[in-house]
Amino acid sequence: MRRGDAGFVTAETAVALPALVLLAVMLIWGVLAAGAQIRCVDAASVGARAAARGEADAAAIARSAAPSGADVQIVVAADTVRVRVDAPSSPPGRLGSLLSVRLGAAAVAAREDTLAGGGGGGGPWPP
Repeated sequence: MRRGDAGFVTAETAVALPALVLLAVMLIWGVLAAGAQIRCVDAASVGARAAARGEADAAAIARSAAPSGADVQIVVAADTVRVRVDAPSSPPGRLGSLLSVRLGAAAVAAREDTLAGGGGGGGPWPP
């Protein structure tokens, strides 16, 4: 190594290290956000199945499967139920207020109490 190059390694490390730490934090946040999105999808489908069966606490069931701070909305139509789950996801630290995103998922299920048994006898579904 030449005498004039002695401080370059320290300067390069001082510049590159914060960038690598930021990259690692963003990658971890991306994995956590993907996990929260999967939990939103699961919560919406669980809530839709519970509401389709006519359970009174379908919203609570969906909230228990959703990420913390999630908002659950259930819309009951004549023959279907629609469940929408929205949840906030923000990176750790001070970046949370700048880079916050909203995750969400929806699921639709046929109401089981309105299904007819086919030929008019009210038998099991499917006919």
